[in-house]
Amino acid sequence: MDVQLLAALVLGVAAVVAIIVWSRLDAFVGLLAGALVTGVVAGVPINDLIGYITSGFGDTLAGIGIVIALGVMIGKVLEESGGADALARMFVRAFGKGREDVAMTATGAVVSVPVFCDSGFVILHPLARSLARRYGKPLVGVSLALAGGLAVTHHLVPPTPGPLAAVGLLGADLGTVVVAGLVMAVILVPVVVAYARIMGPRLERHLDPELLPEPAAAGAAASGGAPGGSAPAGSPADAAADGTGHDAKPRVHPALAAIPLLLPLLLIVGNTVSGAAAEGSRVADVFAFIGEPAVALLIGLVIAVYLLPRLDIERTTVVGWLTSAAASAGMIVFITGAGGAFGEVLRQSRVGDALAEEVSTWPVPLFLMPFLIATFVRIAQGSGTVAIITAATLGAPLVQSAGVDPTLAVLSACSGSFVFSYVNDSFFWVVTRFTGLSGAPAMKMWTGATTTLWLASIPLLGIAALVLG
Repeated sequence: MDVQLLAALVLGVAAVVAIIVWSRLDAFVGLLAGALVTGVVAGVPINDLIGYITSGFGDTLAGIGIVIALGVMIGKVLEESGGADALARMFVRAFGKGREDVAMTATGAVVSVPVFCDSGFVILHPLARSLARRYGKPLVGVSLALAGGLAVTHHLVPPTPGPLAAVGLLGADLGTVVVAGLVMAVILVPVVVAYARIMGPRLERHLDPELLPEPAAAGAAASGGAPGGSAPAGSPADAAADGTGHDAKPRVHPALAAIPLLLPLLLIVGNTVSGAAAEGSRVADVFAFIGEPAVALLIGLVIAVYLLPRLDIERTTVVGWLTSAAASAGMIVFITGAGGAFGEVLRQSRVGDALAEEVSTWPVPLFLMPFLIATFVRIAQGSGTVAIITAATLGAPLVQSAGVDPTLAVLSACSGSFVFSYVNDSFFWVVTRFTGLSGAPAMKMWTGATTTLWLASIPLLGIAALVLG
């Protein structure tokens, strides 16, 4: 690999980590500084470098910025109206008390098959916060369970973009890959739950109330930083939790509370299904509009505002909820955009391509070649989808000439993309900032979780190689 590109990667990442962990500057500044360092060291012309940063920032926010803002607003309405608490009770009844993390992992795994991780986490995180507050569970653990469930199927099961592209590039059968990906995802779900239960209590004390979206921050402050974020004895949350007192929030029927969440998800799923099954039809055109995540969430927000609050709640109160939500979403949006800017510089400077070409010459079993390429591309530029597509593209001639089963090659590329989600991955910032972690604890939470999934997938690939030949 070109020494200059390697130095660009190392110095850029080092700049980000140093600023975030050891300085008083915010992650937003650190990511932009890392992008500048990487581009300069890689020899990118200054005018082009600035263009890459601005385009990466803008393109990222175009895809997720509106979704984050609308999702936070829906969450705020659910929190203030009592809808999130109603849904939390329903989830616990369905999965059993003490298995809140299992409930969130399973829910995330189902939702993420047709929906991007970022959108799914934004939509479902109010439930995680409510479960943590009501049942005295670590917010970090419940949030981690949700994010892990989303990541597992997003990286393994079509029709998510990465696996679907790999199927086409490697000439695999789509149905076989769906079944194999689901089997692998089911096996990895307990890994997510175990990691969440181990790391959640350990990281809970590192929660920063200033990063938590309201009203979760208030709950954390009231708990005095106690594990699980439970409220003090005698608080309304205790009364609600034990079922003997009055809820701090008004009661809302779970069916009504579910509509602002389920309807956007169903519209997004409808867009995916209709686009695949009836491309070019009138139905597909309609769902292409109303199933766009930003439009679907806007519909969900309008329904939440007019369906959930009691009739006696004044308009100014509801507007205040939305204003507060917009303020709490602002920094998450900016940091997510900066992560996209850094990733764009890494892509345009060809650091990821150089790493992939280097790894393709290593003497390793050929069915692991897509896995290794995806691993290094993911670390270099942050996007799991890009890592899968790059690994499938570069690995296709190798695995086809060696007679590697196409389904195995797809699973290999997808599994490699789990690894080391960190500062150049927008989902890293969505997960950690919504949870309320920064710095080293944030990396222990999410970087550690994705790397654990990456490690757990290696023996599964070995078994798959024996089965698929």
